[in-house]
Amino acid sequence: MTRVSQPLDRIEVIFDDDNLVANAGLLLTGTLVDRLGLEPLIDETVKLVGRVGGARPGRKVLTLVHSMLAGGSHIDHADVLRSGATAAVVGHRVMAPSTLGTFLRAFTFGHVRQLEAVNGHALERAWAAGAAPNDDMTIDIDSTICEVAGHAKQGAAFGYTRVLGYHPILATRADTGEIVHARMRKGSANTQRGARRFIDELVARTRRAGATGQLTMRMDSGFWAKDTIATLKRLDVRFTMAVRTGFPTIAAAIDGIDETAWVDIEYPDGGQAQVAETTYTTGKFTRRLIVRRTRLTGRAQQKLWPDWRHHAFVTDLDGDVVEVDRFHRQHATVELAIRDLKAGAGLDHIPSGRFHANSAWLQCAVLAHNLIRWTAILGDVRVDDQLVVARSVRTRLLAPPGRLVNRSRRPTLPMPTNWPWATAFVNALNALRHLQPATG
Repeated sequence: MTRVSQPLDRIEVIFDDDNLVANAGLLLTGTLVDRLGLEPLIDETVKLVGRVGGARPGRKVLTLVHSMLAGGSHIDHADVLRSGATAAVVGHRVMAPSTLGTFLRAFTFGHVRQLEAVNGHALERAWAAGAAPNDDMTIDIDSTICEVAGHAKQGAAFGYTRVLGYHPILATRADTGEIVHARMRKGSANTQRGARRFIDELVARTRRAGATGQLTMRMDSGFWAKDTIATLKRLDVRFTMAVRTGFPTIAAAIDGIDETAWVDIEYPDGGQAQVAETTYTTGKFTRRLIVRRTRLTGRAQQKLWPDWRHHAFVTDLDGDVVEVDRFHRQHATVELAIRDLKAGAGLDHIPSGRFHANSAWLQCAVLAHNLIRWTAILGDVRVDDQLVVARSVRTRLLAPPGRLVNRSRRPTLPMPTNWPWATAFVNALNALRHLQPATG
């Protein structure tokens, strides 16, 4: 049987249009980058003088960032910005992948710290432009595993998860998902390593950026340590911190809770959950300990798991035990931000064999992640204060193709007719263009 020719088979494909723009929506982020003054900020802050590939760091960092914004996860993916007229909408010169690889390998620990400072200053400028918290602020701190393949990655190791990779620590703003601070760590690092210094820097950065209200931090049991609590107290930061229920003194405190103290809370069908509170004393300190216990109620399941499972945290927050427990459980939203950083901003792949190059890559990913959120917030396209998802922003606003042409001597970027989010795009672009350029 002969195959009947289909209309699709008759379409001829050629790649020869110099005016086409891949991901024309990068005009939005390019406009925001310009208003925040990021290229000169990077050039002034990151000093790679005398190092191979170290010249003009601003355009190189922003090439990596815009590549990530377009969905890139490898250095080679930056080539998409060099196709057609794409470079014209990002607002800076686009660099070749080979140049970017050399640039990343030029970083030392000190240079990575300078790039961290860039993210701190960018946060200040974005919040000053209108993205700052209006009142008190909740920050979630967590660590994650960035898995790598092979043994040529400097600093990669098997940690407690038995996965080969790196172990960065991250702090996210709970209501927006912004990464407020991030630090790359070796794969063998335990969760508490560097936590106190990280918190010191985090609070200072947040205050400089303009957060004037009460700060509250939520964290899991990996950060549980008396020194961490002492640091939070010194900085006047409220907290909820999970603890290990198998620890003898914690287990004894839980066992001492009277059965009448337990209060039922909502739980999915087929299960039961209750909360209660007690105190936990260590040394000369007595702290509020809130405990949640859960169990399955199906008869078959109870035969396998007949006992209550306990989850506990210490806190200095006041208020009803049910409400404080609900607040602490919202710490789980940090996983959404981390997942979005990996799947939406380029951190699902760690490209270099050098540790400091990968630390710089993390900082570029953080900037890309935050630019997506600031574009949605300052461009007024965030829906009902919901957390921004990079894939949604990319699909709706960044991904549409365009053609850069001159009409009556004015550069014009026609985009597809009937684009579903055309109005949102135009409104966001107008809002970003009305931002006052950053100074300083």
